[in-house]
Amino acid sequence: MLYPELFKQLEAVRWSMDTDIPWERFDPALLSDEQAQTVKMNAITEWAALPATEMFLRDNRDDSDFSAFMSVWFFEEQKHSLVLMEYLRRFRPELVPTEDELHAVRFEFDPAPALETLMLHFCGEIRLNHWYRRAAEWHTEPVIKAIYETLARDEARHGGAYLRYMKRALARFGDEARTAFAKVGVLMASARRTAQALHPTNLHVNTKLFPNDTVQSRLPDPAWLEGWLDSQIRFDADWERRVVERILHNLGLLFGRSFANVQELNRYRKELGRGGAAEPQPA
Repeated sequence: MLYPELFKQLEAVRWSMDTDIPWERFDPALLSDEQAQTVKMNAITEWAALPATEMFLRDNRDDSDFSAFMSVWFFEEQKHSLVLMEYLRRFRPELVPTEDELHAVRFEFDPAPALETLMLHFCGEIRLNHWYRRAAEWHTEPVIKAIYETLARDEARHGGAYLRYMKRALARFGDEARTAFAKVGVLMASARRTAQALHPTNLHVNTKLFPNDTVQSRLPDPAWLEGWLDSQIRFDADWERRVVERILHNLGLLFGRSFANVQELNRYRKELGRGGAAEPQPA
């Protein structure tokens, strides 16, 4: 089982909201209304770990190890929402999300293949790590900068934990897992070709609720994410390149071969479909 080791590793670096966030450094002159509003939107978005956890537990009923790890992931992701709301409670109380606004992003996700979902969230953690790093650079107020830096480190650790479960899946399922991971990897490393940000919170997940079936579509401002990325934190082509490189690098380690670009990964995916990909040695 991976859960006991991952629990120990994540417990060792867990931060305290009371003692590890420098609340005393708050400078009101360095927080604009525009910036504070983005904190609210991210607080609500992080609350969507609740329906994501419900999805994971439902779709992984046969995997008690991974389901147990969800207890750690869910706790830490909900803590992200909580620390952002605490920031607003202290310094912009009028912007604290209401319970109705939080509950709006709790809705049922359609069942999906567990391997594809695992890879999707692995890529999502990589992307969110980079989004939060960029957000920390964009913000000017010291406390929220420190919060986003803290959250970014958590997301990187979560990605590493998902990668451990992906390695386990390769040992258990072989080419079925490789095919699933390569398929989603091609999608998630192709964000520059799409009109929307490729992250689990911005993908359609319930056909009966379409088009109001993404987390972002259920925010108070459904168009917020694109504006935050494009006009505020300016998540440009260079930052997107970093995300793609991390996805390709980790898949290269996982599959035992290198991918210089998403086209090479796509060719590997097609080889798997024809049964022609060489058997890799898991890293």
